[in-house]
Amino acid sequence: MKHILVVCTGNICRSPTGEYCLKKELGPDFEVMSAGLGALVDHPAHELSQKIALEHGIDMSAHRARQINLDILKWADLILVMENGHKMDLLHRYPWLEGKVFRYGEPQRVDVPDPYRRPENAFVLAWNFISKLTPYWVEKIKQSEGQA
Repeated sequence: MKHILVVCTGNICRSPTGEYCLKKELGPDFEVMSAGLGALVDHPAHELSQKIALEHGIDMSAHRARQINLDILKWADLILVMENGHKMDLLHRYPWLEGKVFRYGEPQRVDVPDPYRRPENAFVLAWNFISKLTPYWVEKIKQSEGQA
């Protein structure tokens, strides 16, 4: 699993947070990107997502939202989505993705709540979910490559 794709709706709040958390923990041996099912194409990460990430030593200022497409899906070895609805949508449209799409919150059987258009505490909550779930995926990804 060298290519990891993180997916949410608009690709400005949750999926870039997951992308950058994974990049930080996985290092240069892995490629991580994010995309949205209904992306706000070319928008930067939401200012509150960027602020909270920066408080934790992660700079997301280079992020620009992208729409999910067939090339990205074919590129990905592992697809981590923020909600079960995202997973169902992808599998309905692309049944061949079965077995490589998982919820980011799979270990706890939870969706990561969407903070978009909500107050800052919703962004903090999303950050907390993602940052606490990231080590699980880092371990799984590294195990798959014999690096754990």
